[in-house]
Amino acid sequence: MKRTHTCGSLTAADDGKTVILNGWVHRNRDHGGIHFINLRDRYGITQIVVGPDAEPELEKIAGSLKFEYCVAIEGLVHKRPDEMINKDMATGEIEIEAKTISILSTCKVLPFMIDEKADARDDIRIKYRFLDLRTESMQKKIRLRHKAAFAVREFFEGEDFYEIETPTLIKSTPEGARDFLVPARLNPGKFFALPQSPQLFKQILMVSGFDKYFQVARCYRDEDARGDRQLEFTQVDVEMSFVSRDDVLAMTERMMTHLFKKTMDVDLITPFPRLSYKEAMDRFGSDKPEQRFAMELQDFAPLVPGCDFKVFKDVLASGGSVKVLVAENCSSYSRKMITELEDVAKTYGAKGLAWMKVTADGVDGGVGKFFTNQADNIKEKLGAKEGDLLLFVADKYETACKALGAVRLRLGQDLKLIDKSIFHFSWVLDFPLFEYNEEEEKWDPAHHMFSMPQERFIDTMEENPGEVIGDLYDLVCNGYELGSGSIRVHDPEIQKRIFKIVGFSEEEAQERFGFLLDSFEYGAPPHGGIATGFDRTIMIMAGEDSIREVIPFPKNTQGASPMEDSPAFVDEQQLIDLHLKTIPVEKKKENK
Repeated sequence: MKRTHTCGSLTAADDGKTVILNGWVHRNRDHGGIHFINLRDRYGITQIVVGPDAEPELEKIAGSLKFEYCVAIEGLVHKRPDEMINKDMATGEIEIEAKTISILSTCKVLPFMIDEKADARDDIRIKYRFLDLRTESMQKKIRLRHKAAFAVREFFEGEDFYEIETPTLIKSTPEGARDFLVPARLNPGKFFALPQSPQLFKQILMVSGFDKYFQVARCYRDEDARGDRQLEFTQVDVEMSFVSRDDVLAMTERMMTHLFKKTMDVDLITPFPRLSYKEAMDRFGSDKPEQRFAMELQDFAPLVPGCDFKVFKDVLASGGSVKVLVAENCSSYSRKMITELEDVAKTYGAKGLAWMKVTADGVDGGVGKFFTNQADNIKEKLGAKEGDLLLFVADKYETACKALGAVRLRLGQDLKLIDKSIFHFSWVLDFPLFEYNEEEEKWDPAHHMFSMPQERFIDTMEENPGEVIGDLYDLVCNGYELGSGSIRVHDPEIQKRIFKIVGFSEEEAQERFGFLLDSFEYGAPPHGGIATGFDRTIMIMAGEDSIREVIPFPKNTQGASPMEDSPAFVDEQQLIDLHLKTIPVEKKKENK
């Protein structure tokens, strides 16, 4: 029986019609010989009734229906009396008197209930993803994902961009994470890599004169999975020629405004606030600051000289920082609760978390005894009042900021200070172009090697790479980095200088990136772009904390998919065809 309607489409206007529905048995209740069957499909749920006067065969079939049986039902639409309308269902005005039920397929005992949202463990949900995707929650999120992808394409079509696909079998080039390698059967001993991003190809498209490019691109990075990362993910990749930073930022704001309005009817406030990297670290202890609540970090260094606390003085003498957080009305925190916050700080490299409480008489507890003589000055400078808790981290600048920033975020969550109905966007600008790798004693690119230094640093960037600021920008929303971009290098000589600073010889740079450098010799235009994380955007829109919740078929935290049992071993012949030989893990450890 082929359906004539969906399970979400019938209303009182269909009263008296004979219809056929196809779907899954969501519920089947037997009320003294009357069966009430809730039939579900992608579009909604409709109640089916098999009454006491039904034919014995029909009643028998109705009684045999179990959860998630796939069935076809023919019946007559009846308008419910006003007092029996179910306002919680889109089809609550009607029910269907079943005339025929055909079982299309049966269902085994379910590992979890198909309901509004599965309450099973994540590993079970991923293993049985085909069932998890039937839940109302997952159906809504996948629908949101579809609508968002459509809105993105609609926006770029309206802005005269071309959507251009770039290869997924490319040359292995270092981009910050491990590449996934693909052996090339026709070229024994050689490998393709899956792209970590379309970075080099989108720059080449600018050299090719396409001016405005975008792609809803699949990307692959062989790195440890966590809540907002996956081995394979999707990004909205954009590149534009003859633009400045402000052009890229304005375009991205228009895109996000269109996306949120079209899919959620949410009006974003533009222009988005802008912070420098230094300001973001100083105020929030993060380069992706959560700005939906206040409680900002403050610099305590000016108040240290007048105290008797040697730890703080020694840190400042060694070039470090002392940062402080005023936790309002938190002086009731117990020692155990403060220790839990200290554990958070230590996770980010801090040696400890100093504290004191603001009282009516001054400061007390923790390190308060070292500051009794300047309690009034502390309260005035920090804006602290009786009942507040002061929390300190003294360490290297980045460690002090990041550790106390993590404590701030924990407090914001624990104290329920975050307004989850808000989408707070901002830009973080002026990132360092290089960062020093202490383990390898070399300079690394802070983002990637294809970003331009700001103009004032171009002539002297080799003298002190650590001071060079790049023409870089990150889009941040609700404490997540949502996108990252830069104005790119288009001059081959500047690109070669950057390669040299990060440790690539001219020969190695030519071997790895020669095709890009060669293209720059043929009239490369100035260009810039951005890539926004599509999965992460949908995660934020859906109010989730993990991108696994908005990806149809995600990997688990071990980077595996238990549903199809991948990754998996392959046949010996497949390895022979690819000229490969595997080394047992135990033997590999012996050879190290």
